Amino acid sequence: MRHPIQHPARLVPLAFLATILIGTALLMLPVSRAGLESAPFLTALFTATSAVCVTGLIVQDTPTYWSAFGQGVILALFQVGGFGIMTGATLLSLLVTRRLKLSRRLLAQAETKSISLGDVTGILRLVLVVTVSVEMVIAVLLAVRLRYTYDNSWADAAWHGLFQAVSAFNNAGFSTYSDSLSGFALDPVVLVPIMAAVVIGSLGFPVLFELRQGIRKPARWSVHTKITLLGTAILLALGLIATAAYEWTNPVTLGAFDWPEKLLNAASHSVMTRTAGFNSIDVGSMRIETLSVTYALMLIGGGSAGTAGGIKVTTFFLLGFVVWAEIRGQNDTTVFNRRIGAHVQRQALTIVLLATAMIASGVLILLSVTGFPFQDVVFEVVSAFATVGLSTGITSDLPPSGQAVIIILMFAGRVGTITLAAALALRERQFPYRYPEERPIVG
Repeated sequence: MRHPIQHPARLVPLAFLATILIGTALLMLPVSRAGLESAPFLTALFTATSAVCVTGLIVQDTPTYWSAFGQGVILALFQVGGFGIMTGATLLSLLVTRRLKLSRRLLAQAETKSISLGDVTGILRLVLVVTVSVEMVIAVLLAVRLRYTYDNSWADAAWHGLFQAVSAFNNAGFSTYSDSLSGFALDPVVLVPIMAAVVIGSLGFPVLFELRQGIRKPARWSVHTKITLLGTAILLALGLIATAAYEWTNPVTLGAFDWPEKLLNAASHSVMTRTAGFNSIDVGSMRIETLSVTYALMLIGGGSAGTAGGIKVTTFFLLGFVVWAEIRGQNDTTVFNRRIGAHVQRQALTIVLLATAMIASGVLILLSVTGFPFQDVVFEVVSAFATVGLSTGITSDLPPSGQAVIIILMFAGRVGTITLAAALALRERQFPYRYPEERPIVG
């Protein structure tokens, strides 16, 4: 009989929690702080949680508050968090022993949500190859640009390029610049590679694994891959159009740019709502309409088993197909000529309802302990739960109780859906009986 702590649905969040505590201890060391004193416990805990949960919300300015050592710890934490604790552990086992035991395959499957245990080894290899390749390519491009266009020394250019590249691929949102990417709002050579890294990381490794096997044969792609790619394209386009439409004449966001720069930064904002957390324009100065669209995009997030957060693209669009099937009076929910099982629909609905409940609770609590406007509080809560990292600027002004709420939301948003999906899948069972059916009035 398996010990309760060995269950993947329990071991994954425990592994994340252990990493957060280790990161907190490291960030509390005097050498991690730029000043003479060590960082307070709550500041270190908030930063470590934000890094491991690849969120990007901060209560202290990263380049000025933390030393080079502290920034290195933060980079390591969001690299590990983006990999996934269990994915990273299984990778190490694979590299050392060249084999995977069934128990470790189950743990990896809980993190990657791969459909077949036979694919786990291939997916884990892909995690390593894609992560290192994308991060290194983007880091080199950024370093060269910073060296020759912005007159950084090679050491500074390499460090800034690497930090931004790793943060972008892991959808972490941390930056070595106090204004995030605002200083590069007019530079597509910086923004476009970062946007590309964000999108690649947000697709999810099972999708990348399937594309590698048959990118020229879309007819053979799984429903998951088709929904993820199509949904991502639709959301990116809608985000760009909405941001451009609402902010085009806003003098403190896009209004001061020429039309090519307006489109570039509208696209950048749309991409960053994949849960990346960077910003090239001031989020706090955006119009309420843009913030409302951003709420939705952040909550949906990116693809499953990737570095993005949110309820995931497949969850959102799957429920859309369920609604469409009900409107048309169909008995089955079909997507790309495939029937979606009732248990998958229930899992998606459960994830959305629990996410809504957590967000509503977080908003209510923050409204009770702070005096910030409703729209700013909603933005902060959704950003934390969806592990986005964008903010209207209220994070550092939150009281300790408010910071504690954000910490819980970041942790739940990063591991909650993983735990929930694994727990639901592993607890699924068949009963030898069924109760009589009755139809309550709905609607």
